[in-house]
Amino acid sequence: MSHTFSPRAIAEIQERARLGGCEVRGGGARRAVPDFDDLLILPAGLSAAPLEGYRSRCETRTVLGTRHAEEPVVLDIPITIAGMSFGALSAGAKEALGRAATMAGTSTTTGDGGMAPDERDSSKTLVYQCLPSRYGFDPDHLRSADAVEIVLGQGATPAGGSVLLGQKITTPVAFMRDLPEGLDQRSASRHPDWTGPEGLRVKIEELREVTSWRIPVYVKIGATRVASDVRHAVEAGADVIVVDGMQGGTGAAQDVYIEHTGIPTLAATRLAADTLRRLSAEDEVQLVISGGIRSGADVAKALALGADAVSVGVAALVALGCNSPSDDTGADVSLGYRALGTVPGSCTACHTGGCPVGIATQDDMLADRLDPDFGAERVANYLRALAMETAMLTRACGKSSVHELDAGDLVALTVEAAAMARVPLAGTSWIPGVTG
Repeated sequence: MSHTFSPRAIAEIQERARLGGCEVRGGGARRAVPDFDDLLILPAGLSAAPLEGYRSRCETRTVLGTRHAEEPVVLDIPITIAGMSFGALSAGAKEALGRAATMAGTSTTTGDGGMAPDERDSSKTLVYQCLPSRYGFDPDHLRSADAVEIVLGQGATPAGGSVLLGQKITTPVAFMRDLPEGLDQRSASRHPDWTGPEGLRVKIEELREVTSWRIPVYVKIGATRVASDVRHAVEAGADVIVVDGMQGGTGAAQDVYIEHTGIPTLAATRLAADTLRRLSAEDEVQLVISGGIRSGADVAKALALGADAVSVGVAALVALGCNSPSDDTGADVSLGYRALGTVPGSCTACHTGGCPVGIATQDDMLADRLDPDFGAERVANYLRALAMETAMLTRACGKSSVHELDAGDLVALTVEAAAMARVPLAGTSWIPGVTG
């Protein structure tokens, strides 16, 4: 069998020949890249005593937006829910995510297309996105939010824009976005009214004026030229910087973008944190990392590398029921997956609108398969579990706050991970490219 022309490569060539274009799908990168699993945490020993969980409290409180905002975002845990739109997701899914975030004491984010119906009511702490498309952008909704996030790119499609296929442009979605029903929507890859760092500075000032300097301004970038992008965002006046690695998911994008652009979240985290330190901005500009976060171990490692918080998207949907073999009524939905040409556990057909469990759909019959009450409880449980795991690992390192974790608490299992994270290879003091 040829490695270059493997069965998968041959199938992709034949698909391009049939379509005259590239595959569009949901989800994130399928390829294996160095990630947080390639790092290990070093618990305390004689040099520092671990803390007992039943005796010692571990602080997880997180504050974002302390640089300029009169009302920074205060969270109970350092784990937030990423922006996912009403359109990509059903109204019930958006409601469940908002309620889960409220139950867990954290924030959720609107996504492309504006604020979904009742989203403000279900989310105690809500971040309102300002995207290149401007679909559904409403200054009144912005003023009602707790933070605004200027999106320059996302990990799955940096500089590529997003896609919402016509089968998901139903009457409510079309009304919110001021688009024709049933026609494919392709979002712009750059903001229409400015370009470059100086334009970003002006846009940040405009948004501050609209919100009376009350709420923080986040800037979200897809992880590509991380060091220069973070520097420009800091100089433009951002309160919080969100860096989304290439493992970040999407509702619909071209496969060639998902698999072949950006850099891994692991590498992006250290680059962003080091840039903030070089600018002496690490104490006033907070860093949020997203893209493939799944467990409390991932959270702890991201914080140790310099993040203040993380954001979860695909993982929150999986907790909600994505890729489950049954819906919230207990019915087997394997036939629904089969109709999409996939199976539970491997489904990335979010773009089709045929989600068998009612999450990534605008079909009312399918959406009814999701119970927002039950879904909110599942996602809240997941968020609480991540926070608990992060606190457990923090106490094991002898520290009483998750924000005390640092790179000295980590080692790497591979040379690649050691180089990206700039921590020693396990069993050595060698940091590739730094020592020796």
